Amino acid sequence: MDIRSDVLRKLKNRREGHSLEQAFYIDLDHYKLDMETIWYRDWLFIGHDCEIPKAGNYFTVQVGDYPVVITRDRSGTIRALHNSCRHRGSRVCTQQKGTSAKLVCPYHQWTYELDGSLLFARHMAEDFDRTQHSLKPIHCETLGGYIFICLADDAPDFSAFRSTAEPYLARHRLGETKVAFESTIIEKGNWKLVWENNRECYHCAANHPELCRTYPEAPTATGVQGAKDDAVIAAHWGKCEAAGLPSEFRMSPTGQFRAARMPLIQEAESYTMSGARAVQRPLSNDVLESGIGTLLLFHYPTTWNHVLADHAITFRVLPLGPELTQVTTKWLVNKDAVEGVDYRLDELTHVWTETNDQDRQIVEENAFGIRSPAYQPGPYSPEDEGGVMQFVEWYSNFMIDRLDSKKPMSRVA
Repeated sequence: MDIRSDVLRKLKNRREGHSLEQAFYIDLDHYKLDMETIWYRDWLFIGHDCEIPKAGNYFTVQVGDYPVVITRDRSGTIRALHNSCRHRGSRVCTQQKGTSAKLVCPYHQWTYELDGSLLFARHMAEDFDRTQHSLKPIHCETLGGYIFICLADDAPDFSAFRSTAEPYLARHRLGETKVAFESTIIEKGNWKLVWENNRECYHCAANHPELCRTYPEAPTATGVQGAKDDAVIAAHWGKCEAAGLPSEFRMSPTGQFRAARMPLIQEAESYTMSGARAVQRPLSNDVLESGIGTLLLFHYPTTWNHVLADHAITFRVLPLGPELTQVTTKWLVNKDAVEGVDYRLDELTHVWTETNDQDRQIVEENAFGIRSPAYQPGPYSPEDEGGVMQFVEWYSNFMIDRLDSKKPMSRVA
C-alpha cells in the first residue's frame, strides 16, 4: 500500500476524540506527505511587513525544501520570491535579513531587481533572454501587518481569512509597529504535537506558573467550547464590541482559522508578572481602551497570536523534520516606543520566554513517549481539550479532502 492510501485509510478509520496513530508523529513518509499536502499547498504566515519598512529591505526563511526571500520593492509592494538563482540554483540572499539596492547572487553575480526581474548576467549567449530568467514569484498576501505566502502554483482563496481577520486587526495597526525582540527555538517533536500542546490549557496549572498569573485556564478561553455560555467572556465581548473592537468568537467552516478577544484574569492588562502593562506607550493610538484582554488569532498550520493593548506577540511554526519543529516568537510594540523608557525588554518578554521553554520541554517529553512501541492513541478530555480535538479534526479532514480528491495534487512553483 502506498503512503497516500495508507494515511487516507488511517484517517478515515481514526477513533474520534483520540490522538493520532504513532506514525503521524514520527514517520518520515508521513512527514513528507504533510509537507506536500499542507505546507507546500496552503497559505503560511511568514513574517510582518514592519520587518521590511523600506524599499530594499528583505528577510529570508526556509520552508521545508524551499528557500524564500521576502522583499519590499521600489513601489512599496511586498513580494515573495524563490531564493534560488535562475543560473545554477545558488541561494541569492544568504543572510537572515538585510538591505540591498539589488539582489545579487554571490556565485556568479547575476543581478536581480527587488521585484525579482533579472537585470544583469555576464557573458551569456547572444540569444539569451533575461526576461525569461527572473526569480520565480511566490503567491504573497498582506493582511493587517501580517505577510502570508503560498508555494503552490494555484493558491487557495485568501479572501475568507481576510474578511474574518481584518476587522479584528484593523485598529491595532500592526503594520506601523516594530519588532522589539525575536526568539527562535527548536522543539524536538512533530509540528502537530506543537499545535496540540498549544490548543489546551489542561497542562497550564502544573507547567506555566508565569502565564497563569494573567491567562485564564478555563477551557472556554479557547473559544471552541462553551465561550458563549461563559458569563465573564460574554460580558467582555459586550464591553469590547461596544467600544468598536470586534471580539466575539468567529471560526471558518473548515476550522482552519479563527479569532476572538478573551479577557485576562484579575483585571490584568498584559502578560507580565504583575499583570500591569509591559509597554507604557499603547501599541496603537487607535486602541486606548483598558481591560481589552487579548485578541487570539489562529491560522493553521503556521500561526497563533496574542494582540493586547500595549504589545502583540506572534508565533510562527515551521516543520524541520518529522520530529523537529522551529517556533519563532516576535514581540511587537509601537514603532515610537523606546526601550528603557517605555518598556524594559526583560519585563516585556519574560512570561512568554519562560512559557515557550516550558512548552518545548512538554512537547519533547510527549514526543519521547510516543516513540515507545507501547504507545497507542489515547482519549482527549472532552472538558479541557476541545481545542486539541478541533485541531486534530481539522488536520484529519484537511488531509482526507486532499488525498481523497480525484484531482492530482497541484505542483508547487
